[in-house]
Amino acid sequence: MSTEIKVPALPESVADATVLQWHKSPGEAVKRDENLVDLETDKVVLEVPAPADGILEGITAKSGDLVTDNDVLGLFSEQAIESAPAAAAPASAPTAEANVSAETEATGGAHGLAVERLLSEHNISAGSISGSGKNGRILKEDVLSFIENKSAPAPAAATAPVQAAPAPAAQAASAPPAAPVAAPAAGRQETREPISRLRQTIARRLVNAQQTSAMLTTFNEVDMSEVMSLRSKYKDEFEKTHDSKLGFMAFFVKASVAALQRFPLINAHIDGTDIIKASYNDIGIAVSSPRGLVVPIVRDAQTKNFAQIESEIRNYGQNAQAGTLSLDDLTGGTFTITNGGVFGSMLSTPILNPPQSAILGMHAIQQRPVAVNGEVAVRPMMYLALSYDHRIVDGKEAVQFLVSIKNNVEDPTRLLLDLK
Repeated sequence: MSTEIKVPALPESVADATVLQWHKSPGEAVKRDENLVDLETDKVVLEVPAPADGILEGITAKSGDLVTDNDVLGLFSEQAIESAPAAAAPASAPTAEANVSAETEATGGAHGLAVERLLSEHNISAGSISGSGKNGRILKEDVLSFIENKSAPAPAAATAPVQAAPAPAAQAASAPPAAPVAAPAAGRQETREPISRLRQTIARRLVNAQQTSAMLTTFNEVDMSEVMSLRSKYKDEFEKTHDSKLGFMAFFVKASVAALQRFPLINAHIDGTDIIKASYNDIGIAVSSPRGLVVPIVRDAQTKNFAQIESEIRNYGQNAQAGTLSLDDLTGGTFTITNGGVFGSMLSTPILNPPQSAILGMHAIQQRPVAVNGEVAVRPMMYLALSYDHRIVDGKEAVQFLVSIKNNVEDPTRLLLDLK
């Protein structure tokens, strides 16, 4: 019996999804919980697993289609799938074909209930359709394609009767070579591809941030000598103790938390005519992924130590690369930190992450001559940038906030002693 594969329940904040890629073809055997298709939302890619062992009968929602809650993606026939040896002997083939025939008869005909129903409704003989499924099995889309082609008007120049389409392999062998097409001039080629849902969301949010907020940016620089010395001294012991590397990001998260508690308006956001203040510090960490920039959240950062923060950031980075971040990982946040320095950025102006009121930009560490106690010294320096929404944050607060981060990073012991 055929089972409908449907779009899983989408989170409340997600209205729809786009069918990104099918990992199985019609007629292909699948195992329980094996990923059938990827659905792309505005934030993450959702996987739709097989409900049981069986065969994917057909696909109703193709790549690029827009789907919503409970929409039908395809048809699935539950069947017992036996594991075959890696190199099956030729003598076993007839037995396998007999098993398939027996299974298909039990599910409503040689081609499945959905196909048999369509053939009956449109008075079509199964022999007039070439199946694209396993062992020539006719799939639902084969019938739909046949009906569509049959109803389409024939070209004016066509005088010969239409013949049944040959099987894909035979068609490839017998098709005449295509007429040569003039190749474009070297260096003048163009390609077109759809914008991913994530990239569309990023674009929409960034434009919205610039159009709906009074965004300004203030800059400062920080001497990284103390942090680098502390990290160099304790990084091996830290890793052995906590099974996590000691990076620079944890210092900036802790420094930001201390500054946010001193300047709570920077941790707030505007909602209509109200200001929403949060007693917690959920820090978004911008990380790159194959699909674009994502911002997973280190929640309640004010309660976490260096090891916990570093461990979460490392896991988020790995999940972003693997495409396994969940919607919960990306939802919320009261303040964001982005580090363009990992890509070599010297100085930039970060754009707000709505509805947040501020974002901290870190940059590359470079050895530069600076004045230290009246003398010129070469120090590892980093430019910092704080973009903020001037509707809720005054320039004075923004500057003092950034200076607070600078002071805590240049003298990390202040974080341990809880000094302002």
